[in-house]
Amino acid sequence: MVFLLRWDLDRVATPGIIGDSWGRCGATRHRPPAAMAQGAGTIMKPAGPQALQERLLSSGGSRVTRRCLSAARTPPVLVNFDHFQILRAIGKGSFGKVCIVQKRDTEKMYAMKYMNKQQCIERDEVRNVFRELEILQEIEHVFLVNLWYSFQDEEDMFMVVDLLLGGDLRYHLQQNVQFSEDTVRLYICEMALALDYLRSQHIIHRDVKPDNILLDEQGHAHLTDFNIATIIKDGERATALAGTKPYMAPEIFHSFVNGGTGYSFEVDWWSVGVMAYELLRGWRPYDIHSSNAVESLVQLFSTVSVQYAPTWSKEMVALLRKLLTVNPEHRFSSLQDMQAAPSLASVLWDDLCEKKVEPGFVPNKGRLHCDPTFELEEMILESRPLHKKKKRLAKNKSRDGSRDSSQSENDYLQDCLDAIQQDFVIFNREKLKRSQDLASEPLPSLQAADAAEPSADSEEERAALPTCGSICPSAGSS
Repeated sequence: MVFLLRWDLDRVATPGIIGDSWGRCGATRHRPPAAMAQGAGTIMKPAGPQALQERLLSSGGSRVTRRCLSAARTPPVLVNFDHFQILRAIGKGSFGKVCIVQKRDTEKMYAMKYMNKQQCIERDEVRNVFRELEILQEIEHVFLVNLWYSFQDEEDMFMVVDLLLGGDLRYHLQQNVQFSEDTVRLYICEMALALDYLRSQHIIHRDVKPDNILLDEQGHAHLTDFNIATIIKDGERATALAGTKPYMAPEIFHSFVNGGTGYSFEVDWWSVGVMAYELLRGWRPYDIHSSNAVESLVQLFSTVSVQYAPTWSKEMVALLRKLLTVNPEHRFSSLQDMQAAPSLASVLWDDLCEKKVEPGFVPNKGRLHCDPTFELEEMILESRPLHKKKKRLAKNKSRDGSRDSSQSENDYLQDCLDAIQQDFVIFNREKLKRSQDLASEPLPSLQAADAAEPSADSEEERAALPTCGSICPSAGSS
């Protein structure tokens, strides 16, 4: 599917993780970045007398100077639901859905994930949604599904992210795609770059699995769904039982049952090993299901060894053994480990980072890689379809205006909804990029500005994609 959103029944998350504290995160999560607080697009404060500003704007000032001064005086326009055209539904979860949208002004295509506020409150998922937003607003990488916009209305919270048209790896497994060793090796390396970047940002994903790895049209892998990710600082360790059981590392179960020092970034690399094994063989290295007791899984990892297919190359088996090492201290868990591996000696990491390595599996461009019933359910069975939201909200506002506030049926729910409305952080990566681009352009001297001839923009101003060097680690990074 394109951006298939899943909340698996076997994914578990319990409180108690160091760095997951709502109190600690809450102190900063709801405070917008400085650029957002001042209004995206505001890159400088007007300086000098007003007459000088007006003269530069109306006469021969340079295009850059006029644009900067205009931006400083123009209030920001916040992105909202009306700025997007809904095209079709492509996925759903227990309390949210995903659809393809097109931004009306730029005509760019995105995937929009939207979560019903009341359902999030009832399922105690608000904290996870806010944590995911906090993380996504601070990161960007070529092998992640990146956040572009976040906003809300009375009913829903919205995240607008990269649209990937190649489907997720779970979908392709269900379609009986036979992945070659070279293809799986490429996915492992691309996830290694993504995980290395996340580690530099102090982030443990905790839910790496085929369902959360999406392919673009060329076949490159991108990691998504930070709903149960966590942030840990230097010296901290995570302790919560969080993840999808068949892909969770042994130390997560051990920490939950026996206590101890907890776990760290190594758990995501174990998950990559499980995912790679499953892609090659069609089933996972351990027979683990959501119904398995945690205590039994601790015993399982100490008694059962992984069986590797005799048809696999020695290099692939060696790589999987290092990823599926039960002891995290001996497991491959960094980019340096991967680059030093003899089985990956031929990998051109710089080319890989720039997506110059051609994937062995390219999704069929002539079809949409998701379940087509999602669109039918949205149009026929959904009680609050997205395409009727504007009319529905207008009717609700009219009804609320005529209702006596003292007759509120659920004061607690309304208090929670009000808290979400107040604390939700609006985000606009497009404006942030535009501000950064403008700020990086040198301003000419006043004399040069007076002498310059006005020039019209030759094309619409759009944010450029970051170069590989700014988002991928170098060969020697950690």
